[in-house]
Amino acid sequence: MTLRVAIAGCGYFSRFHQDAWSRMEGAQIVGVTDRDAGKRDAAAALFSGARAFEDAEAMLEALRPDLIDIVTPPGTHRALVEAAASRGVKMICQKPLAPTYDEAEAIVGVAEKAGVMLAVHENFRFMPWFVETHRLIQGGAVGRPLNITFRLRPGDGQGPEAYLSRQPYFQAMPRFLIHETGIHLIDVFRYLLGEITGVFARLRRINPVIKGEDAGLVVFDFASGAAGLFDGNRHVDHPSDDTRMTNGVLLVEGDGGVLRLDGYGRLFLRKLRGEESEHAYAWQDRGYGGDCVYGQTRHVVEHLTSGIPLVNDGRAYLRNFAIEEAVYRSAEDGRFITI
Repeated sequence: MTLRVAIAGCGYFSRFHQDAWSRMEGAQIVGVTDRDAGKRDAAAALFSGARAFEDAEAMLEALRPDLIDIVTPPGTHRALVEAAASRGVKMICQKPLAPTYDEAEAIVGVAEKAGVMLAVHENFRFMPWFVETHRLIQGGAVGRPLNITFRLRPGDGQGPEAYLSRQPYFQAMPRFLIHETGIHLIDVFRYLLGEITGVFARLRRINPVIKGEDAGLVVFDFASGAAGLFDGNRHVDHPSDDTRMTNGVLLVEGDGGVLRLDGYGRLFLRKLRGEESEHAYAWQDRGYGGDCVYGQTRHVVEHLTSGIPLVNDGRAYLRNFAIEEAVYRSAEDGRFITI
Protein backbone atom coordinates (compact mmCIF):
# COMPACT_ATOMS: atom_id res chain seq x y z
CA MET A 1 0.00 0.00 0.00
CA THR A 2 1.34 3.42 -0.99
CA LEU A 3 -0.08 6.37 0.92
CA ARG A 4 -1.08 9.31 -1.27
CA VAL A 5 -0.04 12.39 0.70
CA ALA A 6 -0.68 16.11 0.28
CA ILE A 7 1.20 18.91 2.06
CA ALA A 8 -0.54 22.12 3.15
CA GLY A 9 1.93 24.95 3.72
CA CYS A 10 5.34 25.42 2.10
CA GLY A 11 6.92 27.92 4.50
CA TYR A 12 10.12 27.73 6.55
CA PHE A 13 9.48 24.59 8.59
CA SER A 14 7.72 22.77 5.74
CA ARG A 15 11.12 22.18 4.13
CA PHE A 16 11.86 19.64 6.88
CA HIS A 17 8.55 17.91 6.20
CA GLN A 18 9.26 17.90 2.47
CA ASP A 19 12.69 16.36 3.05
CA ALA A 20 11.20 13.69 5.31
CA TRP A 21 8.52 12.75 2.78
CA SER A 22 11.08 12.64 -0.03
CA ARG A 23 12.76 9.73 1.79
CA MET A 24 9.64 7.98 3.03
CA GLU A 25 9.05 4.46 1.77
CA GLY A 26 5.40 3.64 1.31
CA ALA A 27 4.29 7.21 0.60
CA GLN A 28 3.94 9.47 -2.44
CA ILE A 29 3.41 13.24 -2.42
CA VAL A 30 0.60 13.99 -4.87
CA GLY A 31 0.00 17.67 -4.12
CA VAL A 32 1.16 20.75 -2.25
CA THR A 33 -0.54 24.02 -1.45
CA ASP A 34 0.58 27.50 -0.40
CA ARG A 35 -0.65 31.02 -1.11
CA ASP A 36 2.85 31.92 -2.32
CA ALA A 37 3.21 30.67 -5.91
CA GLY A 38 7.00 30.50 -5.74
CA LYS A 39 6.99 28.38 -2.58
CA ARG A 40 4.35 25.95 -3.78
CA ASP A 41 5.94 25.51 -7.20
CA ALA A 42 9.36 24.90 -5.65
CA ALA A 43 7.90 22.30 -3.31
CA ALA A 44 5.94 20.55 -6.06
CA ALA A 45 9.10 20.31 -8.16
CA LEU A 46 10.66 18.07 -5.51
CA PHE A 47 8.11 15.31 -6.09
CA SER A 48 7.49 13.64 -9.43
CA GLY A 49 3.90 14.13 -10.54
CA ALA A 50 2.91 16.37 -7.61
CA ARG A 51 0.45 19.17 -8.35
CA ALA A 52 0.62 22.67 -6.89
CA PHE A 53 -2.50 24.44 -5.58
CA GLU A 54 -3.18 27.88 -4.15
CA ASP A 55 -6.13 26.65 -2.09
CA ALA A 56 -5.99 23.65 0.27
CA GLU A 57 -9.67 22.78 -0.03
CA ALA A 58 -9.38 22.74 -3.82
CA MET A 59 -6.42 20.38 -3.49
CA LEU A 60 -8.36 18.05 -1.20
CA GLU A 61 -11.35 18.04 -3.53
CA ALA A 62 -9.28 17.42 -6.65
CA LEU A 63 -6.87 14.82 -5.30
CA ARG A 64 -8.69 13.08 -2.43
CA PRO A 65 -5.38 12.04 -0.81
CA ASP A 66 -5.13 9.42 1.93
CA LEU A 67 -3.34 11.86 4.23
CA ILE A 68 -2.71 15.58 4.47
CA ASP A 69 0.29 16.99 6.34
CA ILE A 70 -0.75 20.42 7.68
CA VAL A 71 2.28 22.71 8.09
CA THR A 72 0.61 26.11 8.47
CA PRO A 73 0.26 28.62 11.36
CA PRO A 74 -2.06 27.66 14.25
CA GLY A 75 -4.88 30.01 13.31
CA THR A 76 -5.46 28.16 10.04
CA HIS A 77 -5.66 24.64 11.47
CA ARG A 78 -9.35 24.39 12.30
CA ALA A 79 -10.56 25.17 8.78
CA LEU A 80 -8.04 22.75 7.27
CA VAL A 81 -8.97 19.96 9.70
CA GLU A 82 -12.65 20.50 8.98
CA ALA A 83 -12.03 20.38 5.23
CA ALA A 84 -9.98 17.18 5.48
CA ALA A 85 -12.29 15.47 7.98
CA SER A 86 -15.36 16.14 5.83
CA ARG A 87 -13.67 14.21 3.03
CA GLY A 88 -12.41 11.36 5.20
CA VAL A 89 -8.76 12.39 4.77
CA LYS A 90 -6.38 11.43 7.58
CA MET A 91 -4.27 14.24 9.02
CA ILE A 92 -0.97 15.17 10.59
CA CYS A 93 -1.23 18.71 12.00
CA GLN A 94 1.64 20.87 13.19
CA LYS A 95 1.59 22.20 16.73
CA PRO A 96 0.40 24.35 18.34
CA LEU A 97 -2.81 22.62 17.29
CA ALA A 98 -4.78 25.83 17.89
CA PRO A 99 -4.39 29.24 19.54
CA THR A 100 -6.56 28.18 22.52
CA TYR A 101 -7.37 24.99 24.39
CA ASP A 102 -11.09 25.22 23.56
CA GLU A 103 -10.35 25.48 19.85
CA ALA A 104 -7.88 22.58 20.05
CA GLU A 105 -10.53 20.47 21.78
CA ALA A 106 -13.01 21.40 19.04
CA ILE A 107 -10.50 20.38 16.36
CA VAL A 108 -9.96 17.00 18.01
CA GLY A 109 -13.74 16.61 18.22
CA VAL A 110 -14.12 17.28 14.48
CA ALA A 111 -11.67 14.50 13.63
CA GLU A 112 -13.16 12.06 16.14
CA LYS A 113 -16.73 12.71 14.96
CA ALA A 114 -15.64 12.06 11.37
CA GLY A 115 -13.77 8.92 12.44
CA VAL A 116 -10.50 9.99 10.81
CA MET A 117 -6.99 9.96 12.25
CA LEU A 118 -5.58 13.22 13.56
CA ALA A 119 -1.93 13.06 14.59
CA VAL A 120 -0.22 16.12 16.06
CA HIS A 121 3.27 16.81 14.73
CA GLU A 122 4.97 16.65 18.14
CA ASN A 123 8.52 16.01 16.98
CA PHE A 124 10.75 16.61 20.04
CA ARG A 125 10.04 13.17 21.51
CA PHE A 126 11.42 11.74 18.25
CA MET A 127 14.75 13.54 18.63
CA PRO A 128 17.29 10.70 18.87
CA TRP A 129 18.80 11.90 22.17
CA PHE A 130 15.39 11.81 23.85
CA VAL A 131 14.61 8.41 22.33
CA GLU A 132 17.92 7.08 23.67
CA THR A 133 17.40 8.79 27.03
CA HIS A 134 14.01 7.07 27.30
CA ARG A 135 15.61 3.70 26.51
CA LEU A 136 18.34 4.25 29.10
CA ILE A 137 15.90 5.33 31.80
CA GLN A 138 13.69 2.33 31.11
CA GLY A 139 16.77 0.13 31.34
CA GLY A 140 17.63 1.46 34.79
CA ALA A 141 20.69 3.50 33.80
CA VAL A 142 20.00 6.15 36.48
CA GLY A 143 18.05 3.98 38.89
CA ARG A 144 14.80 5.57 40.06
CA PRO A 145 14.48 8.99 38.36
CA LEU A 146 14.23 11.81 40.90
CA ASN A 147 14.78 15.02 38.93
CA ILE A 148 14.70 16.18 35.32
CA THR A 149 15.89 19.59 34.10
CA PHE A 150 15.91 21.11 30.65
CA ARG A 151 17.58 24.48 30.01
CA LEU A 152 16.23 25.88 26.72
CA ARG A 153 18.88 28.16 25.24
CA PRO A 154 18.45 28.64 21.45
CA GLY A 155 19.81 32.20 21.53
CA ASP A 156 17.57 33.31 18.67
CA GLY A 157 15.34 35.88 20.36
CA GLN A 158 17.34 39.10 20.51
CA GLY A 159 16.67 42.36 18.72
CA PRO A 160 13.89 43.82 16.56
CA GLU A 161 14.44 41.25 13.80
CA ALA A 162 13.97 38.23 16.08
CA TYR A 163 12.21 35.35 14.24
CA LEU A 164 11.26 37.50 11.23
CA SER A 165 13.43 35.65 8.71
CA ARG A 166 12.13 32.26 9.81
CA GLN A 167 8.67 32.34 11.40
CA PRO A 168 7.57 36.00 11.64
CA TYR A 169 4.22 35.15 13.25
CA PHE A 170 6.21 34.31 16.40
CA GLN A 171 6.42 38.03 17.19
CA ALA A 172 2.63 38.40 17.31
CA MET A 173 1.79 35.34 19.43
CA PRO A 174 0.24 36.48 22.75
CA ARG A 175 1.54 33.26 24.30
CA PHE A 176 4.94 32.32 22.99
CA LEU A 177 7.64 30.52 25.00
CA ILE A 178 5.39 27.87 26.53
CA HIS A 179 2.69 27.68 23.84
CA GLU A 180 5.08 27.44 20.90
CA THR A 181 8.19 25.75 22.35
CA GLY A 182 7.78 24.78 25.99
CA ILE A 183 4.93 22.41 25.15
CA HIS A 184 7.52 20.26 23.35
CA LEU A 185 9.32 19.81 26.65
CA ILE A 186 6.07 19.14 28.48
CA ASP A 187 5.58 16.22 26.09
CA VAL A 188 9.23 15.11 26.47
CA PHE A 189 9.03 15.24 30.27
CA ARG A 190 5.89 13.06 30.19
CA TYR A 191 7.58 10.68 27.74
CA LEU A 192 10.65 10.33 29.96
CA LEU A 193 9.26 10.45 33.52
CA GLY A 194 5.51 9.83 33.26
CA GLU A 195 2.47 11.91 34.07
CA ILE A 196 2.70 15.48 35.32
CA THR A 197 0.40 16.26 38.24
CA GLY A 198 1.17 19.89 39.11
CA VAL A 199 3.03 23.04 38.04
CA PHE A 200 4.38 26.32 39.36
CA ALA A 201 5.51 28.94 36.84
CA ARG A 202 7.21 32.31 36.54
CA LEU A 203 7.13 33.78 33.01
CA ARG A 204 8.52 37.04 31.60
CA ARG A 205 9.07 38.96 28.38
CA ILE A 206 12.58 40.22 27.66
CA ASN A 207 12.37 41.34 24.03
CA PRO A 208 9.88 44.26 23.79
CA VAL A 209 9.21 43.72 20.08
CA ILE A 210 7.36 40.46 20.68
CA LYS A 211 3.92 40.17 22.20
CA GLY A 212 4.33 37.04 24.32
CA GLU A 213 6.74 35.74 26.94
CA ASP A 214 10.23 34.61 25.86
CA ALA A 215 11.72 33.44 29.18
CA GLY A 216 10.51 31.61 32.24
CA LEU A 217 10.89 28.93 34.88
CA VAL A 218 8.38 26.10 35.35
CA VAL A 219 8.53 23.54 38.16
CA PHE A 220 6.71 20.23 37.58
CA ASP A 221 5.48 17.54 39.96
CA PHE A 222 5.19 13.99 38.60
CA ALA A 223 2.86 11.20 39.69
CA SER A 224 5.97 9.12 40.44
CA GLY A 225 7.14 11.63 43.03
CA ALA A 226 9.88 13.00 40.77
CA ALA A 227 10.36 16.73 40.17
CA GLY A 228 11.09 18.65 36.98
CA LEU A 229 12.36 22.07 35.96
CA PHE A 230 11.98 23.76 32.59
CA ASP A 231 14.27 26.79 32.44
CA GLY A 232 13.66 28.59 29.15
CA ASN A 233 15.32 31.72 27.80
CA ARG A 234 15.40 32.45 24.07
CA HIS A 235 17.89 35.33 24.51
CA VAL A 236 20.88 33.27 25.62
CA ASP A 237 22.64 30.35 23.97
CA HIS A 238 24.62 27.28 24.99
CA PRO A 239 27.79 25.59 23.67
CA SER A 240 26.91 24.07 20.29
CA ASP A 241 27.66 24.40 16.59
CA ASP A 242 23.89 24.78 16.09
CA THR A 243 22.04 26.04 19.15
CA ARG A 244 18.67 25.05 17.64
CA MET A 245 19.67 21.41 17.18
CA THR A 246 19.07 20.27 20.77
CA ASN A 247 17.81 23.77 21.75
CA GLY A 248 19.48 23.35 25.13
CA VAL A 249 20.78 20.84 27.65
CA LEU A 250 19.11 18.06 29.66
CA LEU A 251 19.89 16.54 33.02
CA VAL A 252 18.17 13.43 34.42
CA GLU A 253 19.15 12.54 37.98
CA GLY A 254 18.23 9.33 39.74
CA ASP A 255 19.14 7.43 42.86
CA GLY A 256 21.57 5.34 40.80
CA GLY A 257 23.19 7.88 38.51
CA VAL A 258 22.98 10.93 36.27
CA LEU A 259 22.37 11.28 32.52
CA ARG A 260 23.37 14.49 30.72
CA LEU A 261 22.70 15.77 27.18
CA ASP A 262 24.91 18.51 25.74
CA GLY A 263 24.39 20.87 22.81
CA TYR A 264 26.12 18.55 20.34
CA GLY A 265 23.66 15.69 20.85
CA ARG A 266 26.09 13.79 23.06
CA LEU A 267 24.89 11.83 26.08
CA PHE A 268 26.99 11.30 29.20
CA LEU A 269 26.37 8.84 32.03
CA ARG A 270 27.69 8.87 35.57
CA LYS A 271 26.87 6.17 38.08
CA LEU A 272 26.37 7.14 41.71
CA ARG A 273 29.74 8.24 43.16
CA GLY A 274 31.39 7.35 39.83
CA GLU A 275 33.05 9.21 36.97
CA GLU A 276 31.16 10.59 33.95
CA SER A 277 31.72 8.93 30.56
CA GLU A 278 30.19 9.47 27.14
CA HIS A 279 27.45 7.07 26.11
CA ALA A 280 27.84 6.32 22.40
CA TYR A 281 24.74 5.87 20.25
CA ALA A 282 23.92 6.27 16.57
CA TRP A 283 21.79 9.05 15.15
CA GLN A 284 21.24 10.90 11.89
CA ASP A 285 22.60 14.46 11.74
CA ARG A 286 20.15 15.66 9.13
CA GLY A 287 17.25 18.05 8.88
CA TYR A 288 15.94 19.49 12.12
CA GLY A 289 16.76 18.14 15.58
CA GLY A 290 18.56 14.95 14.62
CA ASP A 291 16.07 14.15 11.85
CA CYS A 292 13.14 14.16 14.28
CA VAL A 293 10.67 15.29 11.61
CA TYR A 294 11.44 12.12 9.67
CA GLY A 295 11.13 10.09 12.87
CA GLN A 296 7.71 11.54 13.68
CA THR A 297 6.48 11.12 10.11
CA ARG A 298 7.82 7.56 9.91
CA HIS A 299 5.92 6.74 13.09
CA VAL A 300 2.62 7.92 11.58
CA VAL A 301 3.24 6.01 8.35
CA GLU A 302 4.03 2.84 10.32
CA HIS A 303 0.84 3.33 12.31
CA LEU A 304 -1.17 3.50 9.10
CA THR A 305 0.61 0.69 7.28
CA SER A 306 1.56 -1.69 10.10
CA GLY A 307 -0.88 -0.84 12.86
CA ILE A 308 1.61 0.20 15.55
CA PRO A 309 -0.02 2.32 18.30
CA LEU A 310 -0.05 6.05 17.58
CA VAL A 311 1.59 8.00 20.44
CA ASN A 312 0.76 11.50 19.20
CA ASP A 313 -2.95 11.48 18.37
CA GLY A 314 -5.02 14.60 18.93
CA ARG A 315 -6.68 13.39 22.11
CA ALA A 316 -3.29 12.63 23.72
CA TYR A 317 -2.04 16.09 22.72
CA LEU A 318 -4.88 17.71 24.66
CA ARG A 319 -3.25 16.53 27.90
CA ASN A 320 -0.11 18.49 26.95
CA PHE A 321 -2.30 21.50 26.21
CA ALA A 322 -4.09 21.17 29.56
CA ILE A 323 -0.72 21.23 31.32
CA GLU A 324 0.23 24.29 29.25
CA GLU A 325 -2.97 26.01 30.40
CA ALA A 326 -2.02 25.22 34.01
CA VAL A 327 1.41 26.79 33.45
CA TYR A 328 -0.12 30.07 32.27
CA ARG A 329 -2.69 30.02 35.07
CA SER A 330 0.06 29.47 37.62
CA ALA A 331 2.07 32.38 36.23
CA GLU A 332 -0.97 34.66 36.26
CA ASP A 333 -2.12 33.68 39.76
CA GLY A 334 1.30 33.26 41.33
CA ARG A 335 0.45 29.86 42.81
CA PHE A 336 0.98 26.14 42.42
CA ILE A 337 -1.63 24.48 40.20
CA THR A 338 -2.64 20.85 40.73
CA ILE A 339 -3.62 19.12 37.49
